[in-house]
Amino acid sequence: MMPLRFEDVRLDCGYRIDILVENSLVLELKSIDSLNDIHLAQTLTYMKLGGYRFGLLMNFNVLRLKDGIRRVVNGY
Repeated sequence: MMPLRFEDVRLDCGYRIDILVENSLVLELKSIDSLNDIHLAQTLTYMKLGGYRFGLLMNFNVLRLKDGIRRVVNGY
C-alpha cells in the first residue's frame, strides 16, 4: 500500500499498486473490454505519488497480449 501524503501529513488511506518491480516500474493490471483514459489516469496517479518514472498498463482481455499493453512515462 502506498500512503498518501498531503502538506507533510501522512494519510494511511493510501493507494494499492498492483505490482511494483524493483522499486521503479509500476504495473497496473486489468481484464476489461478496453483501456480508457481513467485507467491511464489511475496509473499516472500511482507513478506521480510514488515518484516512479515508468509504468505499464496491461489489459489481459485481448486476443494478443501485445495489443493490451500500454507504456506510460511520468513527466513527458
